[in-house]
Amino acid sequence: MSDTTNAAHATPQYKHTNRLINETSPYLLQHAHNPVDWYAWGEAALQRAKQEDKPILLSVGYSACHWCHVMERESFENEDIAALMNQHFVSIKVDREERPDIDNIYMQAVQAMTQQGGWPMTVFLTPDGRPFYGGTYFPPRDRQYGRETMPGFPRILLTIADYYEHHRAEVEEQAAQLANYLKQLGSTPLRNKGGINPAGTMPLETLSNASRELAAEFDPVNGGFGNAPKFPNTMSLEFLLRIHQHRLRGEIGTKATKPELEIVEISSQHMANGGIYDQLGGGFHRYSVDAEWLVPHFEKMLYDNALLSRLYLHTSLVTGNPFYERIVAETLDYVVREMLSPEGGFYSTQDADSEGEEGKFFLWTPAEIEAALLPDDAQLFMLYYDVTPQGNFEGKNILHVEQDAQTIADKAQVSLENLQASLQLSRERLFKVREKRVRPGRDEKILTSWNGLMLRSFAEAARYLDRPDYLQVAINNAEFLLRELYRNGRLLRTYKDGHAHLNGYLEDYTFLADGLLALYEASFNPRWFIEARRLMDEAIKLFADEQNGGFFDTGSDHEALISRPKDIMDNATPAGNSVAADVLLSLAAFTGEEDYRRRADDYLRPIADITVQHPQSFGHLLGALDFAISQSKEIAIIGDATQPDTRALLDVINDRYLPNSVLACSVPDNLEAIQSIPLLADRHQKDGKATAYVCQNFSCLAPVNTTEGLERLL
Repeated sequence: MSDTTNAAHATPQYKHTNRLINETSPYLLQHAHNPVDWYAWGEAALQRAKQEDKPILLSVGYSACHWCHVMERESFENEDIAALMNQHFVSIKVDREERPDIDNIYMQAVQAMTQQGGWPMTVFLTPDGRPFYGGTYFPPRDRQYGRETMPGFPRILLTIADYYEHHRAEVEEQAAQLANYLKQLGSTPLRNKGGINPAGTMPLETLSNASRELAAEFDPVNGGFGNAPKFPNTMSLEFLLRIHQHRLRGEIGTKATKPELEIVEISSQHMANGGIYDQLGGGFHRYSVDAEWLVPHFEKMLYDNALLSRLYLHTSLVTGNPFYERIVAETLDYVVREMLSPEGGFYSTQDADSEGEEGKFFLWTPAEIEAALLPDDAQLFMLYYDVTPQGNFEGKNILHVEQDAQTIADKAQVSLENLQASLQLSRERLFKVREKRVRPGRDEKILTSWNGLMLRSFAEAARYLDRPDYLQVAINNAEFLLRELYRNGRLLRTYKDGHAHLNGYLEDYTFLADGLLALYEASFNPRWFIEARRLMDEAIKLFADEQNGGFFDTGSDHEALISRPKDIMDNATPAGNSVAADVLLSLAAFTGEEDYRRRADDYLRPIADITVQHPQSFGHLLGALDFAISQSKEIAIIGDATQPDTRALLDVINDRYLPNSVLACSVPDNLEAIQSIPLLADRHQKDGKATAYVCQNFSCLAPVNTTEGLERLL
């Protein structure tokens, strides 16, 4: 694999060096010494394609993608295949994490052509950027799968080149049809399609229909939804937590086909006990290739750990079970240890492979464990984590927990306390042993949107777990992002090695604004609220679709592409539109500004029905819809957050899961806070004590200055 540590210059050890050597993306740099004459996406490549009338070969992937590395090794490092690419095509390599717009547009085209998608993605375009053929991974030669023959990449290249030269009319017809299809996707009107009743709101009961849809897909044995491969689907689980809370309060009367909290707990416990969770180092791998959460795809993504840590935090608030709190702390501690840059930004991913083998860093044999631990400790550890001589993955063992600690203690005839003490000691020792291994590669680019997700997770954990160290991580991150990724009135997408570039997308603005609002609620520094509101106001100017509702993914100042994407579905991360709706509703609650509420409603109303009917595609948006139609609470505390009387009131709030709420706090004479956050205006202390004001349904309840009084209002 190519060396990516030095992007400044080529060194003599490489036979080839192409233009990608000047990029900052680690994924692009991994291809900088291919014999392929790669371009990054840009005007130079498009101009050459037009001048030479050559089709474009667009290859899209990302640094932690196992099959992307395989295709590079098999095809892009192959001199003969590279020669075909260089002769017949203008080849463009794109990091999907840096350019989600390019990825989104052409993935929709590939899915339309093949009914499936994934990475690496290979798309053939006309010189003006219109797709006419595509697929995902292609092997270096024809390969037999059962009765099917998968064409090899050289055959694909020669066939496409010949087709482009001798069947140009058919190429143009296919390209025109796909271009029209993509344009229609981005300009579909969202308004006037039913959904929320214009005269009032959608009844909460309707949301239980989405809960029933999810329950129908639930795996009651292993948790999660559907079968293998199995993804965490955190946003759907978060939504079910909300429905559980509504049922507890008697706000939804219809009977659940499966209790929502049971679905969340079975799923969360199986994931945290499975191989998808790093039992020694904390943090979650990308997904499980089986239904039992045992064998993961070993890459670790920043966004997964942001969303999962938040799910476990909220589940701990709902249940009071310390197990979930432990998973939150271990996951965030992993992020601090391995994914936090010295400047305060969070890195993007860790690879699945080390030393050319998938998962090697995380696997164990009995001999390795016995060499590191005392005999009794080794036996208890292997019993608890199901380590066997035959292994469960290519002759080695992925650590996972199949039986609870008490069952294992009884089997081993030791006390529960002795077992837990032994396991703790063993985990620490084996972690130190593992630290000496060759680590998986790390993609050290810093993406604004993913950092916004993790910023919110650290801010919420700081608030609810009373962790000042997490708060400092969140503050450092916010300061870094606003200092290094905001230039000349424009938020930027990506940063690496001191260089920030690419205009930010909708998700960069909304995810960061969301994280900053959470940081305000954890710290009550009005700066973070002011910055969040400014970002959202800028997002409205740059991305709003004033004609059809919602927001485009790319700004009005973005380069012209064959379509302007508008993603409404939540995938591995929430859609920018989903988080925009959430942020708009929060700002409306903080400020009373009707325009924020109107924009959220205009987006949510037309797609409410489809959201409820297809909950797995709209997990985060369902949460925003719940916020829009629930009795949300606006809470203002007038007092000094460092003093006992104010802290006591804040503790009452922070001991609860209150997803559809906003929280502001200020001393009575903080003019900056009062002027920037209207929720704090004209509030006074009652009898000279810290005082809480709770408003809901556009009316405010009488202020209270005791914890008992506040508990009654919540």
